[in-house]
This record gives sequence, C-alpha cells and structure tokens, in this order.
Amino acid sequence: MSGNQNYINHVALVLDASSSMSHLREKVIDVADQQIAYLARRSQELDQETRVTVYVFSYDVECVVYDKDVLRMPSLKQVYRTGGMTALLAATLKSQAELAQTAQLYGDHSFLTFVLTDGQENVSHRCPGSPSRKPAELVKAVSSMIEGQADNWTLAVLVPDQMGKREAMQYGFPKDNIAIWDATSTQGLQEAGQVIQEATEKFMVGRTKGIRGSRAVFSTGADAVNSDTIKAAGLQAADPSTYQLVQVARDASIKEWVVESGHEYRTGCAFYQLSKSEKIQARKQIAVLEKKSDRVHTGPEARALLGLPDAEARVKPDQNDEFTIFVQSTSVNRKLVAGTRLLIMN
Repeated sequence: MSGNQNYINHVALVLDASSSMSHLREKVIDVADQQIAYLARRSQELDQETRVTVYVFSYDVECVVYDKDVLRMPSLKQVYRTGGMTALLAATLKSQAELAQTAQLYGDHSFLTFVLTDGQENVSHRCPGSPSRKPAELVKAVSSMIEGQADNWTLAVLVPDQMGKREAMQYGFPKDNIAIWDATSTQGLQEAGQVIQEATEKFMVGRTKGIRGSRAVFSTGADAVNSDTIKAAGLQAADPSTYQLVQVARDASIKEWVVESGHEYRTGCAFYQLSKSEKIQARKQIAVLEKKSDRVHTGPEARALLGLPDAEARVKPDQNDEFTIFVQSTSVNRKLVAGTRLLIMN
C-alpha cells in the first residue's frame, strides 16, 4: 500500500426484523447505536475511514443506510421496524452483491458484514427479487458467493442455537465466523453486541497490521494462526540464539524450571504454553511457535493475530497441528503442566 492510500472499512449490519424480534426492538436499536459509536471512536483513534451500511430483513430485504460515514450516522430508531418472516438467505445475498458494487479506488478497502438473526430462514424463495424460487438453489447461491469472496471480505453471522449454526455452515459461512447468541432476552442481545464489538476490534487492529479479511473473526486463539495470517501480520521469526525451548517433564513452578534450565529468572523472560482457555491481560506478550521448525515468532503483531484487543481477553488454546501459542508469564509461581514446553527468551 503506498503512503497516500488510507484504510477504508465498509462495515455492514444485516439485522433480522421479523415478528419474533419485536420484543427486542428497542435493544436492537440500542446495541446497533452502541456499535456505531464504538466504530466512530476507534476509526478516529486508528485513523481509519469507516462507512456503515444497514440492511433490515423480514419478508423482504431493505437497505436503510448505505455506505455512510460513521461519524455522521443517525440512530437506527427511525429505520428499524419489526414484522414478518425471516428472509435470511436473500438478505445475505443482496447485502453482499450490493456492497460488491462499491468503488474500491484509491485506498485499502475492506468489507466486514455482521448478519444477526433470531430464527431460521423461511421466506427468501418468495422474496421480491429473489434469484430463485427453490430454497436449495438459494442455499447453493449463498454458498458459492461466500466461497468466491476476495480476501478483503469478512462475512459473519450470529444465530440463536446449534441448529442455526449447522444451517449457517450449510450456507457456507466459515465455522469461526458463526457465533451463537441468546435470542430470548435483552441481556442476550447485549452480550451479542459485545461479541460483535470484540470481533470488530480484532478486525480493525488487524487492518493496521495488513490483515484485510478473516475467516475466523469470532475466534481468539490458535485456530486463527496459519502461515498466511503470520505473513499478513508481519510477524518476524526470532533469532534462534535469543531463546530456548524446554520440555516440561513434571508439574512445577515456572521460576523453578527457568533456574533449572540454567537461566536467571527475570520477570517476563519466560513464556508458558497455552494449554487451557484463560484470560490474558493487555500487557502480556504472545509468542507463536511453528511446530515443525521450532521457529518462534513474536512481537506486538502476535496479539493482533490472535484477535486480542488492548485489554484483558479470554483465549482458547484450540487444536492447531502446525502452531502453538505461548504466553508471557509475570508470575514466579505459575505452575507449568507436564508434557508442555517452556519458552525462555534470553
């Protein structure tokens, strides 16, 4: 990207406005307005231009705000009304097809869409402008559309239950771009808003590191790591002479293992292997180990790669055949688990 090109984000909210969402109408407006206020603040802080598009869908799909500067967005009070059925597939197709017509000149453009639904698809085949009257053909159309999206597109969906997740996967949504929310309460919707905000933070911080899109926008853990994302994040391999990897043979404190390995224990010099879900504080560094080569990648970009905001966040170890996550320890008493490894930075 040349120096005069700016980051331009096109963020779309595709909101279920079917009858079953009527008890949540006020909260949907509240959560959407919170998301827009957050986007406005972070766009200024990160010096990124953000344009917002909003679609609502029930028995039809309507674009109520198109590619509007986030700093000039009105509340959704005037445009979000409920009533009707759930044209989920039609909304996904229309939103992505129309956004794809947006000019991408003179800037590093990236598209991020969140679809929020509280139920199952049931009316797209009868929608005005639907490309097919057959539900199976609509599923196929959405699946091939998602598969063909460029690397600067991120399409995510929030569904109410496991059945919704299975259906979303059949539609072609990447599994780590699907989240489940509690559609029965305003509290559940508030939590869904938090999930969207965390995913957006990961996206916007990732943009500053050169990551243009994500197929793991809801994941914060090892499953977000591969050779492509490492390269996109600009993570550098550390000089092998600057670190040592130690096999942990028994449960013992991190200080004990560092000293036993012939090093003086200094706070922050040792990284433990992430072996269970846990909260990681904002100040802690992350290292990523490539298993087959034992090469270690570290630096501030590693946090962005895992989708960690500049705040405390929960991270999952996940199963990753190629990479292992290590977390900096600031405690002398942290217990290391036998069978894991310890990373000591010289």
